[in-house]
Amino acid sequence: MVILGVDPGLAIVGYGVIQVKGNRYKTIDYGCITTEADVLLPERLKIIYDELSSIIDKYNPRDLAMEELFFNKNVKTAINVGQARGVEILAAVNKGIDVYEYTPLQIKQSVVGYGRAEKRQVQEMVKILLNLKEIPKPDDAADALAVAICHSSCLNFKDMFKMK
Repeated sequence: MVILGVDPGLAIVGYGVIQVKGNRYKTIDYGCITTEADVLLPERLKIIYDELSSIIDKYNPRDLAMEELFFNKNVKTAINVGQARGVEILAAVNKGIDVYEYTPLQIKQSVVGYGRAEKRQVQEMVKILLNLKEIPKPDDAADALAVAICHSSCLNFKDMFKMK
């Protein structure tokens, strides 16, 4: 089974593609989709949509898993990232892929075994679980791989996390 993990964003969208067979993971690809701040919002959304659609076409994942958004202060940032997240969801839905979402606490619990783990601990476990030589860079890509790993560990319960 191929899973596409996404760390939502507008300037940087992390993605990680893994294959799961039983309890074994294989890293297929990871990286980031980036958009520049001086580009108009509609064009940035189109770039994200087109690039994520291409990744979906290339790897044909069965599921897309993404991190739920949490914003505390900057409402404008939250709205823009929310729009980007909508485009990321649309790219999956238009390709017939189910979308699942997980809280940061759920992701940390699944990957590290502790819901309050530090970012570095999560990154280190991603490296270990995926048998990588180094921690994936940038952080957004490592976060996306963590979401994919989290989803793989929740497959027996995935209907609970399906986006409604």
